[in-house]
Amino acid sequence: MTIAYPMWLAWSKEDHAYHVRCRDLPEVLTAGSTKAEALEMAADALEVALAGRIEDEEDIPAPSKPQKREYLIALPAQLAAKLAVYRAWRAAGISKVALAKKLGIAEGEARRILNPRYGTKLDRLEAALAALGHQLLIDSKPMKRDAA
Repeated sequence: MTIAYPMWLAWSKEDHAYHVRCRDLPEVLTAGSTKAEALEMAADALEVALAGRIEDEEDIPAPSKPQKREYLIALPAQLAAKLAVYRAWRAAGISKVALAKKLGIAEGEARRILNPRYGTKLDRLEAALAALGHQLLIDSKPMKRDAA
């Protein structure tokens, strides 16, 4: 389960920084004095933007295919799993109360499962996805040497 959004970096001579933007999430705007710092800030901004959209119960677009000169920024595994549950819940069109009933848990616990800032255990996220007719899949790939 790799969810990565393409980010565009551009050097600004005016403020001597790399500016970062995301086509899919226009609220993701950040900068860094080096490419590495800009990409680190992009990952942070992406997490904040997606968490905000989940908290506000807004639509979250699927990542676009990267274009030339764009960098893919992957989500941390916990947030990627939460996003999968959130998307499945939204697609089901049910309330948080109905999700809680499907899982046999209290509504407050269902709300925590959907809360991007709450550290839900992986087995609970898998159970929520299964109750919504989805399966959690995890994948990995080698990292570039300079990223290790």
